Amino acid sequence: MIVDGYLIREIFKPLVAIWTILVIIFASYTAAEYLADAANGLLLGRAVIDLVLFKLITGMEFLLPISLYLAVVVSVGRLYADAEMTALHACGIGINRVLGVVFGLSIVFAVVAASLSLYVRPWAYEKFYQLRARASSEFDIARMEGGRFYEIRQDNRVIFAEEVDHERNRAKRAFIQEERGDTVQVILARQVHQRVDERSGKRVLVFLDGTLYELPRKENGGRIVTFERSTLSLPPEETPLIGYKRRAASTRVLAGSVDPRDIAEFQWRLSVPVTTLLLALLGVPLSRTAPRHGKYAKVAAAIIVYVVYYNFCAMAKSWTEQGVVGAFPGLWWVPALLAGFLLALLLRPAEGVFGRCEN
Repeated sequence: MIVDGYLIREIFKPLVAIWTILVIIFASYTAAEYLADAANGLLLGRAVIDLVLFKLITGMEFLLPISLYLAVVVSVGRLYADAEMTALHACGIGINRVLGVVFGLSIVFAVVAASLSLYVRPWAYEKFYQLRARASSEFDIARMEGGRFYEIRQDNRVIFAEEVDHERNRAKRAFIQEERGDTVQVILARQVHQRVDERSGKRVLVFLDGTLYELPRKENGGRIVTFERSTLSLPPEETPLIGYKRRAASTRVLAGSVDPRDIAEFQWRLSVPVTTLLLALLGVPLSRTAPRHGKYAKVAAAIIVYVVYYNFCAMAKSWTEQGVVGAFPGLWWVPALLAGFLLALLLRPAEGVFGRCEN
C-alpha cells in the first residue's frame, strides 16, 4: 500500500500541472474566437465568458484523458530516469504492479470521462448553442463602429455602415446582405436605425431612402426595388430555438437512431472512457527509458502517438457519418488498434517505441 500510494502521488503531481496548462491553453484559444466579436460590439462581455465556460466543459472529455496519459508518461519516466524503477525491481515490485496502480486510477478517470461524454457534454453543448443563438439575437446597431463589416452567422447576415451616430442610434450609408435559401438579398440605404415595433413588440431595422436587390443564385434575373422606408425584423430577444443539434442530443436519443451521423456521435461518446483507459495504460510501457536520460525523454513520442490516434478517431468518425464504414466496426477499429499497440509494447518489455532502452 505504501508503494501504491507513492505511485499515485507521483502521477497526481504532473497531472494537476498538465491539466491546468491544457485548460488555460484551451480557454485562451476559445476566448480569442469570441473576443473579436465582443470588441466589434457583436457580443457582450458576459456572453463571451459564458460561451468560453460551456465550451471548456465540452472539452473536458478529451482534456482529462490526455492529462492523465501525459502524467503517467512523465511520472513513470521519472522513476526510470532516477533509477527508482530499478530499486523497485530489486525489491520484487515489477512492472505489473505499476500497471495495476495505473489501471485502478484509470478506471476512476474512465468513469468520470464517461459521465462527461454521455451526459455533461450534450447538456453543455445545448447551453452553448442556445447562448450563441441568443448572443446573435442581441445584436444592437448602436454597438456598431463605422467602416466595419459585421457578420451575424446565426441569421446569415452581413451589415456595414460608413458612419454610426451613437447618440441618435443611427447608421448612415448602410449596407446589409442576407441569405434566404437560394436568394441573396442586398439592401443599400442612406440611413438605418433600430427600434421596437409597438404592435408586435419585435425589434426591427428601419431603412430610409434605399434600394433592395434580390439576386437568385441558380438562375438569371432578380428584382430591384427602390423605397423611401422599409423595415427588417430581427430575431426576438428571448432564447431562440436551435433546432436539432447532434452534439447536444441526449445519449438515449442517439442510441435509438439509425442515422449514420447519430451512430458516429454515439460511438464517439462511448469510446471516450475506453480511450481514457487505454491511453493511461499505454503511458507505462511508453515511458520506459534508460537511467539519467531525463523524465521527459518520451514525452515527444507520447504526443506523436496521441496525435496519430486522435486523427485516426476523427477519420473513423467521418467515415461512419458518410456510411463508408458501417455501424460495425464503426469507430471501434481505432481503439482496437491502440489496444494492439499497447499489447505489443507490453510483450516486449525491453523495447521502447523508437528503439531499445538499455538499463
